[in-house]
Amino acid sequence: MSHRPTDSAPGRLTHWEKRAEVPLFVASMIFLAGYAVRVLAPHDAEPWRDLALALVGATWLLFLVDYAVRLRLSGLGLRFVRARWLDTVVLVLPLLRPLRLVRVYSAVQQRRDRPRLDLYARVMTYAGMTALLIGFSAALAVYHQEHGAPGTTIRTFGDAAWWACETLTTVGYGDVTPVTPGGRVVAALLMLCGLALLGAVTGSFSSWLLQLFAREDEKRPPERG
Repeated sequence: MSHRPTDSAPGRLTHWEKRAEVPLFVASMIFLAGYAVRVLAPHDAEPWRDLALALVGATWLLFLVDYAVRLRLSGLGLRFVRARWLDTVVLVLPLLRPLRLVRVYSAVQQRRDRPRLDLYARVMTYAGMTALLIGFSAALAVYHQEHGAPGTTIRTFGDAAWWACETLTTVGYGDVTPVTPGGRVVAALLMLCGLALLGAVTGSFSSWLLQLFAREDEKRPPERG
């Protein structure tokens, strides 16, 4: 008697991921909104700060449950932690969940007959959306770490947002820089993300231009000798 693909451990895991990816992305946006309120709201802004903390805690517990389900369905045991390292990283650092945006996009596209955008447009759209989400998350995190630290140059969220733009675009004017250990960890992660996203966009745009010029050359009539 043959078994369906979903009867195996990888099949069950894939089925769970397809069903859970979009709801978890919505939960990650709720987490980000709650964290933003917690960081940016004045200390006397109650009960909003308490509500934001409850949202952050509830959504993180949801991520923990999802991680436990993935670990169980994978059949890998503790090897899952190393094999699916990105899942582990975003569980420990939920503000990095925008890195999973490409999986969400793929899950949505599987429900349609074909993608609405071609490959290069999809890569650039994904990179742009990811850059916005990661930049906002990093600005929140570094502002949380830095704004009260002695000798800091990041005193407002505007300073943090400007720093995130500099870092993501690899410009690095140096007018605002993190001074705390936590802020520097955020900076290092953001620099890595910025290099990866810049490379993806540049490579896709260059490939698109090469294909465009190649089509133009094919349409051009041959030159007479």
